[in-house]
Amino acid sequence: MTHKYETLVGERGIQLSGGEKQRIALARALIKQPNVLLLDEATSALDNANERIVQEALDRNRKDRTTIIIAHRLNTIKNADYIYVLENGVLIEEGTHENLMVVPEGRYQAMFKRQEIERISDNMDDTPYMQKVTEEENLAYEYSHRLSMSEMVAEHKAVEKPFSQISVFLRLLTMNRPEWIIILIGCIGCIFVGGSQSLFGFLLARVIHAFKYYPGAKQRSHVLNASLIFLLVGVFILIARLVQYTAFAISGSKLTQRFRSQAFECLLRQEVAYFDRIEHSSGVISAHLSSGAIAVQELAGTRSGVICEIIALMLFGIALGSSLHWQIGLIIAASLCTFLIIIYTKCRIVAPLNEQIDSIAGQSSMFAIEVVQNLRTVKHLLVEKEVLRKYTGFVKQISILFRKSLIISTIEFSIYWAFDLYVLAFLYLCTFNLLKNHEIFANNIMMVLSVAIFSTQASKVIGFMSNRLAASFSGAEYFFNIFDRKPYIDNGSTEGQLLVDFHGNISFDQVKFIYPNRPTSIILKGFQLNIRSGQTVALVGLSGSGKSTIIQLLERFYDATKGNIFLDGIDIRQLNIHSLRSHFGLVTQEPVLFDLTIAENIAYGLEHVQMDEIISAAKRANIHQFIEQLSEGYETRIGEYGRFLSGGEKQRIAIARILIRRPKVFLFDEVTSAMDSYNEKIIQEALEEARIEDPSRTSIIIAHRLSTIRSCDVIYVVDEGRIIESGTHTELIERDGAYSKMLRQNVVL
Repeated sequence: MTHKYETLVGERGIQLSGGEKQRIALARALIKQPNVLLLDEATSALDNANERIVQEALDRNRKDRTTIIIAHRLNTIKNADYIYVLENGVLIEEGTHENLMVVPEGRYQAMFKRQEIERISDNMDDTPYMQKVTEEENLAYEYSHRLSMSEMVAEHKAVEKPFSQISVFLRLLTMNRPEWIIILIGCIGCIFVGGSQSLFGFLLARVIHAFKYYPGAKQRSHVLNASLIFLLVGVFILIARLVQYTAFAISGSKLTQRFRSQAFECLLRQEVAYFDRIEHSSGVISAHLSSGAIAVQELAGTRSGVICEIIALMLFGIALGSSLHWQIGLIIAASLCTFLIIIYTKCRIVAPLNEQIDSIAGQSSMFAIEVVQNLRTVKHLLVEKEVLRKYTGFVKQISILFRKSLIISTIEFSIYWAFDLYVLAFLYLCTFNLLKNHEIFANNIMMVLSVAIFSTQASKVIGFMSNRLAASFSGAEYFFNIFDRKPYIDNGSTEGQLLVDFHGNISFDQVKFIYPNRPTSIILKGFQLNIRSGQTVALVGLSGSGKSTIIQLLERFYDATKGNIFLDGIDIRQLNIHSLRSHFGLVTQEPVLFDLTIAENIAYGLEHVQMDEIISAAKRANIHQFIEQLSEGYETRIGEYGRFLSGGEKQRIAIARILIRRPKVFLFDEVTSAMDSYNEKIIQEALEEARIEDPSRTSIIIAHRLSTIRSCDVIYVVDEGRIIESGTHTELIERDGAYSKMLRQNVVL
């Protein structure tokens, strides 16, 4: 790897194969030098060559420490000091390997003998049988690799367009178009509220004038009339505010709902490579979908009403000031424009800080989610303090950025208050000169000052809101970048040729592939493969040799960097993505289940599925009996990622899920690695039945166990992204090449 030990493995180790993850986890356990070592199927994802090396290391390291091993591969425990055989929660046999092997009709003996001839090696050491690329080929390939790599990196680099705050606001209004009547009603309410508040200044001036210039009863009459008008205006404002806040709250909630739905739809359309990047991890995306959408709602909801109200108040203030004298109107307008310029400048300065805060908050969310999901591992490794320290580090970074934002806000508020006094002082001077020149009357001075104070105070409200407004604009910009991003593989596209009457012919033609986020690691190098309809083929090779990548390219999770993949002679990139994937049934080494019931997981993605079909698929996957033993049967919820089930149970449910779909092509990536020999045999029989049901059904199997691939029509040996040998099991043995050498080196006779 380019960065070696500093390479980021991605969320849940997504950048590594199953075997690579297991070996890293084993290294993590060994470096602790524990007194008790607990190994639960610790080598299930390893090829036998790596398994043998790891097992030798474990045997060396188990001296002077207690080791408890759970395993289905019995060769990994034959050197154990004592072996316990369990069945249905009951201990049925115990003893050393030698003792158990001589027990008449013993269960352990039967299982071990069955597995003794069912092991295959993937020891891919350099041999004369392996085809190596010549120096000239290497030079030519490296040249083409550099070209393709630069093209691919440029293609997959996310370019986020900058948006001005005005364009963001206008686009928000455009997205709120379905609620334009509600928004219009809210704006009318804002105008009435703004006008009414301006009227307060006028009424206040009248009352003060009455107290000063009118005696006795006349004064009382003027004050009572003004008080009555105050009361009526208050009732009017109550109704207008109710209409204003209700209208903008409804429009804001509708927009937020639309934002979240559209954002999630756009995320589902993105290619898999998009989510391989750390800035698009589940934690970051979840944070934006929640807090980002709320920030947008604040901008488009009630805060929009407040802004609209303040704008109305400012305009009324300028109009009233201008009606008294143009100089007064000009002073009020100039002061308000200055306030808005200060606010705009502050938002521009704070916006990058908010983006950094959002980024770090997303990383902290991702980290917290990962910790919670792997809480058992965290507790086992006793790293609670380290986890807390790292999370506290995120919080401190956010705190530092907040502090910078607060300092800027403090400077802004200081300028507000100082400038407010400067405006009033200048206004006093102006009115004094106008009064001196008899251009205005004395009884209008209080009205002018009241209107000016109301208007400038209103502008301060926008200043107080500016921090949240900056966050709202930042959140909206994030969503708009998602909306505008065109996926390189559009999972929601309806374009492309439909794959009708698919026979199951598959062809890889000189395929070269590099993962976009690992541009220096070449996974497939001129990969060539032809599979005929109805064939069952196996791919064997070391962990990381590119086997799982082949399946991902078939499902078009990624596109080949160079070369072509054909299905029935049609380039895979010309096919409709939904039509393509509907013909494949995929079960991986780490089956993905959802926090639903067992029945819902089996029928996931299908509509109007009868319970009889679900039960039939479960029986064929040998999981029905287990489900029936559960108190709620098929209605049992299995928890997040199926955490209430064992590895083998999850894999059998995943197999039932593809059996019920009846796909044209089966894709199995180490599907029986977590199963014992008994369940593995039943699964093999079920898959054979499915093949007999449709003789044209094609199967591609990635496996390390000989029992899984012995009967395959063709076995392909993959090494470093190339096929180095192929044939049936018998042909490969007779050829005495790499495959045969693997058997000789690793099968216990």
